[in-house]
Parts: sequence; structure tokens; C-alpha cells
Amino acid sequence: MAEQTYQYDVMVVGSGPGGYVAAIRAAQLGLKTAIVERESLGGVCLNWGCIPTKALIHNAEVLEELHNAADFGFSFENLHVDFGKAVKRSRDIVARQTRGVAFLMKKNKIDVIEGHGVFTDDHTVKVTPTEFMPEAKEQSITAAHFIVATGARARSLPGTEIDGKQVIQYRDALVLDEVPKKLIVVGSGAIGMEFSYVYSTYGAEVTVVEMLDQLLPLEDAEVAAEIQKVFNKKGIKTLISTRTEKVEVAKKGVTVTVKNLKTEETETLTADKVLMAIGVQPNTENVGLDAAGVKLDKRGFIEIDEVMRTSVPHIYAIGDCTGKLALAHVASAMGLVAAETIAGAATMPIPADRYIFMPRCTYCEPQVASLGYTEAQAKEKGFDVRVGKFPFMPNGKAQALGAKVGFVKIIADAKYGEILGAHLVGTGVTELLPELSLAQMMEITPAEIARNVHAHPTLSEVIMEAAHAVEGHPIHM
Repeated sequence: MAEQTYQYDVMVVGSGPGGYVAAIRAAQLGLKTAIVERESLGGVCLNWGCIPTKALIHNAEVLEELHNAADFGFSFENLHVDFGKAVKRSRDIVARQTRGVAFLMKKNKIDVIEGHGVFTDDHTVKVTPTEFMPEAKEQSITAAHFIVATGARARSLPGTEIDGKQVIQYRDALVLDEVPKKLIVVGSGAIGMEFSYVYSTYGAEVTVVEMLDQLLPLEDAEVAAEIQKVFNKKGIKTLISTRTEKVEVAKKGVTVTVKNLKTEETETLTADKVLMAIGVQPNTENVGLDAAGVKLDKRGFIEIDEVMRTSVPHIYAIGDCTGKLALAHVASAMGLVAAETIAGAATMPIPADRYIFMPRCTYCEPQVASLGYTEAQAKEKGFDVRVGKFPFMPNGKAQALGAKVGFVKIIADAKYGEILGAHLVGTGVTELLPELSLAQMMEITPAEIARNVHAHPTLSEVIMEAAHAVEGHPIHM
């Protein structure tokens, strides 16, 4: 019997930071590769997430510096703030980045197929036009292997429709014509906190509603407390242990009923808009995964093993649609593993217990960066922990920058010195995290970080001091 021939060695469904990275790596390894995209190259991260939000956040940081200009000896009158121009700047950056991804596809000889891809069997995807690509060609494409990278989308409360006008999600928040006078943000994860910071800095009266007992529920409790203190000082109202009971849309504005879960008291809030930021749900329906035989878990996420293989051996899945950790850099790492496994190349599998040590970042001001277990989680797992914590306040570079808020906290196993967790809050800390991420992966201990010479004056010295603190002898405290 003749061996089955296919049009492609690998077909990637979805071109986000997981999908396009997987396609590039597959092509680099000599596989004939195609990628199918229903909207825009780069996916949500590049077009509607990571990149445009960081552009808006930087605008907000500049504006905040201007608000505090007197501290640096500057004074002026009649400051004019154009939010529309900030939005345009963010969209221009997106356009340049999208062109960059298109160039990479062409450079690596990857066929970009426009349209919505649906499995009709485990080796065939049917592509049809979409509202974003109405002129896409309807066709069926076969491949020996597939990588599913369909991502996820914003989730809403049961019974609350995201209408894009008064009840909005992150995509809507990125392109508002003007800053709402009053904004309620439901959810205090990274998306909720970042938009709260941006719109508050631009003059909106912002209220954050979080059902759990701290802001940024996945972060260390001390980090959450620091962020709440700073946000409150900025004028952002924060309601923790508070459930959103009902959202009612009127001709003008929105009414939100919330309930304090500790006191059982209810409160009615009003605003111009409500931003839903309570997490994501996977884009795994309407993709034909059942026709391909791919198994999903109860939540609708695709089940995978440590090399991203699904229940169907030649179909792989990466990124947000797997429910592992909904972050762009995690999707990219997963994409490399999937492509290298398909090609039979050497790779570094990602076992389920490794995702907790992936870097996590929130880009409000001050920033939050972390990896590994919180102090409470490490203790719950039975570790005998040593904790080192050092604030930015004594640091010379932080003083020079006027960035005195925050700290670095390192959690280590008392017996072996293994880094179990790292939690940073302060200006620019997302850029400091890679040192700790690399140290954790390579089993470098706090004692070794402490004796590694850090340039002076730099913010990175706070990491060195926190490492010294783990060993019981911080120098500048």
C-alpha cells in the first residue's frame, strides 16, 4: 500500500505568538509548513493584547511623570492630553509588528492561508472566508502533522453580554474614542489592573471589583497588599472579597450591584462603562476537534502531554487553548517544543509541574513580576522555607529615578537552597525577572546570586540584596 502523501508536513492553526513561532521553528527544521489565520497575523497578543496595551501603558507612564514633574524641578501650564493620539500610536505599532510577522513568514517560506480552519478529519482542514477575510479562498488542505494554536477569548459573567459599548472587553478598551468619566473593572488579574492604571492616569474614576480576598489573586499576598496600597493612593477604588451580582445597562451608563462576601452587604455602583476582565475561555469550539478525535477537558481546553501532543499522536496543541498558562511567552515556548518534536529534533519538554515556574508579569505602575510558588503555597507544599526580602527604597538607582516603591522577595528551600518562588513589585521589575528565572531553571541558589557581582548603581542590586537576605545577611539594611 502506497504511503499517504500530504500537501504539508506541518499545518499550524492560528498565528499568535505560539502559532507563528511554531511555524518558524518547523520551517527552520526543514519541514514544509503552512499557517492558517482567520483575522490578523500575530493573533490577539500582537493585535489586541500584549503589544498595544504596553504602548498605552507607556503613554500613561509618561503622563504620570508629567503629573509629578514638580518633583524633578519642572513646571508648566496648560498641559493638553490627547487620548486619541495615544490610541493611534498603539495601533500604528501594531501595524508595524504585523508587517514584521508577515516578513518572517515570507523569509522562512511559510505559506500563509487566510480564512477559518476547521478539521474535517484528523489529516484535513477546511478553510472558509471570515468576516475579517471575506475574500479568502474556500479550500481543503491536508498535512501530516498539525499544531493547534487557536488561543482564547474574554469571558463574561453569566447573564451579562459584552456589547462592546457599555459592557466591554480588552479589545474594546484598546480603541475607545475617549476616556470614560467613570469605569468599573470586574476582575483584578493582569488585564484588569493594567487598564485600571491606564484609564485612571488619563483621568477616569476607576473602581476595581475582585471576588477573591486580594488584588492579583495569583500573586504573593505581600505583593497584592503593596499594589492595593499604591492603587488606592493613586485614587483607584479597590473592592476585594466582593462579588459582582448584577450588571444593568441603561441608555446612559451602567449600574453594577456588588456584594461584600464578608459582611454580606450589597452596594450599587454606577459608571459609564464596565470592563470585564475575569479571565478567558478557549477557542476550541467550531474548530472541528471532535472530527479529528482530539480530546478536551471538562472546561473545553485541549489535553496535551509534555511535548504538546494531544490524544491524536500527529496533532499538537499550544498556548491559551490548552489552559496551561495564558501568557504569550509560554505559548512561544510550547510552540518550539511542538515543532522540534514533530521534526524529531532535540527539545526540552515542559512537564505539567514546570508551568508554575514560568515568568508572570503585570505591567501596571508599579509593575509586578513573579515565578514559582507564593510563600503560602510553598509552605502548604511542605517546604521548610527561607525568605529574603529587600525594598527599593534604600537602592541608589531607585532613589535617582524616583522609583522608591516596592520590593524583591525570594523564597528558597531551606535544605538545598533551591529557589521556590520570586516576587517583585516596583518600577521596571519585569526586566529584572529573567535573572531569577534563569537561576531557578539552572538550580542556582540565592547564595550564588548574592555573590554574583551586580553593577552599581542598578535596580538589579535589589535582587542581590534579597538573595543576601535569604542567607541572613543583607548588606544595606
